[in-house]
Amino acid sequence: MFDRRLLEHFDWALLGVTFLLGCFGLIILYSAVTAGVPTPQKVLCIKQVVWYCVGLCAMVISFLFNYRMLDRWAHVIYAICIFLLIAVFFFGNYVGGARRWLILGPVSIQPSEIVKIAVIIILARYYSKLANVRGLVLRELIHPFILTIIPFVLILRQPDLGTALMVVLIAGSMTIFVKIEKRSLAYIIAFCTGSIPLVLYCLKGYQKQRILTFLNPDRDPLGAGYHIIQSKIAVGSGMISGKGFLKGTQNALSFLPEQHTDFIFSVLSEEWGFLGSLIILMLFLMLIIIGLNIAYKCREPFGTILSMGITVMISWQVFINIGMVIGLMPVVGVPLPFISYGGSSILTIMICIGILMNISMRRFIAE
Repeated sequence: MFDRRLLEHFDWALLGVTFLLGCFGLIILYSAVTAGVPTPQKVLCIKQVVWYCVGLCAMVISFLFNYRMLDRWAHVIYAICIFLLIAVFFFGNYVGGARRWLILGPVSIQPSEIVKIAVIIILARYYSKLANVRGLVLRELIHPFILTIIPFVLILRQPDLGTALMVVLIAGSMTIFVKIEKRSLAYIIAFCTGSIPLVLYCLKGYQKQRILTFLNPDRDPLGAGYHIIQSKIAVGSGMISGKGFLKGTQNALSFLPEQHTDFIFSVLSEEWGFLGSLIILMLFLMLIIIGLNIAYKCREPFGTILSMGITVMISWQVFINIGMVIGLMPVVGVPLPFISYGGSSILTIMICIGILMNISMRRFIAE
């Protein structure tokens, strides 16, 4: 029987912010795929609407059941996602020099997006059992390290540096949240610092080029630095109030690269200006604050760590995407939640919102 207390604790603010971000995302995407691009691109807006409908159904399903079931099913969810990542290497669709998508009938999904949820759930289960006042020691961090490194390596081999980086940032943020013993933390920092040369050596040529371009975009303005230079021109040309809807010249003249995915914030900034960008940033800030509030008010460790993991995932994606658009971060291909085109990205973020709603509704109700 449906508990009326669930409706009393339903987070209408979270639903409202999600609805606004979704609507703004569709408006911005419409501009990005309508002005100055070939007609076949315009169907992407229709596909995004369809994915939002699918995501809405997934969001509803995600808050109907008791979120504590995710604790019991964490290993199964993780195993399925790892299986999908492995399947990509054998059956994945090869596009743009990378094999990241699985074709399932009329749709294609990107397992690397969905695996972020699995990592959050499995780490929340593990840390909720071991979190303590003194902090975790190195021995206790071996298990979560393995759980993180497996999807990281599989995603990096696709290759997809941006999503692989997101998995590490999510896991690292959740680990810091549950607290690490001081000596163990010092060892980890020393290990990570010493590993930087090895990581740089293992990067592919184009990935190294992106880092060099980030440090000095003008070294190759018509080649590797072209994307970020055009992006910054678009952001700056929007000024305070923007050029107006569908009137962005950088977008209309096709100067902006990947204007409907990674660099869609440039379209927003050019057409809506600083004020429009500020509105979107404030909505993201509200979403993050709501997520942190849900984590703070939750009465049991699993729900607290799970909601924190989802919140840091959204935070990092917003920070990295906007950072690379304005030249503060290397271009690594991280989508802007709710705004960038991508069915798997929309599906993932809507499932996460549903889980947050689930935790918010049931945080006062015993299992």
